Amino acid sequence: MALINTHTRTRAQESTGAIERLYITMRHLFNRGYYKPMGVSGETLREALLILRPEIYGSIAEEKIELQGLLYVIDRLPTGIEECRFINLTSDEGYANSHFTPIIPPKRRRNCYRIDDEQMNIEVTRGRSEIYDILTHLTFLFIESHKIMKQVMIDDQGGVIRDWKKLEVAVQKKEALTQQEKEIALTHTANFLGRTFEEVSGVFPLFGCEENPNRFFNIVYFLGKLAIEEATGEEKRIITFSPVLRERLGHHIHGEKWASRIKKVLADQQLLKRPIHIISANMHSVMNTLFAETALPNEAKKYQGLRLFEALSDPKNSKLREKVAKKAKSNGMTLLQDSSGTNIDVQIFDTAHCPDAICNNEGLEIEDKPVIVVMDYAFGEQAYETMDELLKPYSDDRQQQHFLNVVSVSIMGKAGILEGGKGDIMIPSAHVFEGTADNYPFKNRLKKSHFAEDDVNVCTGSMITVLGTSLQNRDVLKFFHESTWNVIGLEMEGAHYQKAIQAAAKIRGSVSAKIKVRYAYYASDNPLETGSTLASGGLGTTGVKPTYVITKRMLNQILE
Repeated sequence: MALINTHTRTRAQESTGAIERLYITMRHLFNRGYYKPMGVSGETLREALLILRPEIYGSIAEEKIELQGLLYVIDRLPTGIEECRFINLTSDEGYANSHFTPIIPPKRRRNCYRIDDEQMNIEVTRGRSEIYDILTHLTFLFIESHKIMKQVMIDDQGGVIRDWKKLEVAVQKKEALTQQEKEIALTHTANFLGRTFEEVSGVFPLFGCEENPNRFFNIVYFLGKLAIEEATGEEKRIITFSPVLRERLGHHIHGEKWASRIKKVLADQQLLKRPIHIISANMHSVMNTLFAETALPNEAKKYQGLRLFEALSDPKNSKLREKVAKKAKSNGMTLLQDSSGTNIDVQIFDTAHCPDAICNNEGLEIEDKPVIVVMDYAFGEQAYETMDELLKPYSDDRQQQHFLNVVSVSIMGKAGILEGGKGDIMIPSAHVFEGTADNYPFKNRLKKSHFAEDDVNVCTGSMITVLGTSLQNRDVLKFFHESTWNVIGLEMEGAHYQKAIQAAAKIRGSVSAKIKVRYAYYASDNPLETGSTLASGGLGTTGVKPTYVITKRMLNQILE
């Protein structure tokens, strides 16, 4: 038993060291301004990722190609990036006003621009966490591309196997592939990917898009093609960081612009002195919880309880969602769609315009009626930037400062769970920041007992705020879970939010020291279980129940 523990701890230490090297290297390369991912400069990133072997990247360290990890990464990078030798990370530098059409990855809200056949620009407006996320995914992509190259090349002169030539014919064919041609190409592709025909046939449609249902072939072919060109000549892939991005990073440019707009709207509506409750959540759960039943009386009778919210989550029911949004807007909701580059939309609910039966305002003077500010999810370190700016006093046109009457901050988010399964709820008592000695204990106004009647599994303990979900491996997580840290889950924003709140309340004095905080997370995956990582797929309707249960408990406390 002692030998097993020693081995596990050693593996956890190796993995922790690999994570540290990854982040130190990424910062160094960013400061340098460019690097070749498959050259000497990118070698440390590749080696560290192969030592770490994150759960989300599956068989990255094996010879066979990792299909689920590839799908996860491709969904978070712009369409066509596999064809580009030059990848340029930029700030918001005005491309929105150009002829370039923005490319937005399906699972990451960021603007990307295909400059020419060889270059892709990716806008970074969410801080360092976004850079880490992109570079980690690209490193995985390049590792997989060289695995393809090693499987198909016969000699150093660029000679390739027959299976590769057959794939090339399928990719270069201008007409649509017949079912027979598609299956022939899948057979040849499966051979050099080290996967069965059944495996590649299963993932094939998942890679497809409206413009190209056969995109899987395109991705595999161009990843291999560029790797072959790297191995046989000087056609190296290069990642660059624009001078403007390097200059702006860390200066809260987007966060300040975002927060100033919110506070100006609050000032214009004379809401700064009213009790303000900030909620970091999504753009539907608070609105639906408050107004869905009154906006949709017939549907509320038809769908009992949470089934109404499941119906609203169905992509087909856009008209129902429009009815709820219209009802909310006529009862005090203001929607601020982001124009700052943060990609964080905001809803402001003035409960003075909300029926007493919904917002429990009966008998309250107008100056005591709550104002709820709902901000969409931040991304990693961006949580600190946005919350830090939002809690600062508002400076009007005459440069007079007005302090916000922020009574509470509530954070709801998705997180990986270490003891339970998808859809369970985690109530943290502290956030531990991975890779540092920083820890943030707090008094959580939400308790496990508040969910006793909700028929949902709830666990309590510490949460670890990780540097990136794509870098987590089982050994590190197991160590945190089984050690005295008593970590129950992992997420990316909690420590950043709490750092901003504590600074505003206890150092700057821009909000009351008695500010209330609420944190609750619902499990999107369990990285300790094989087949239960983020790469295994989304929550689907499993996430509806915990989302609305948490929202209801938060609103109950705010509107009491």
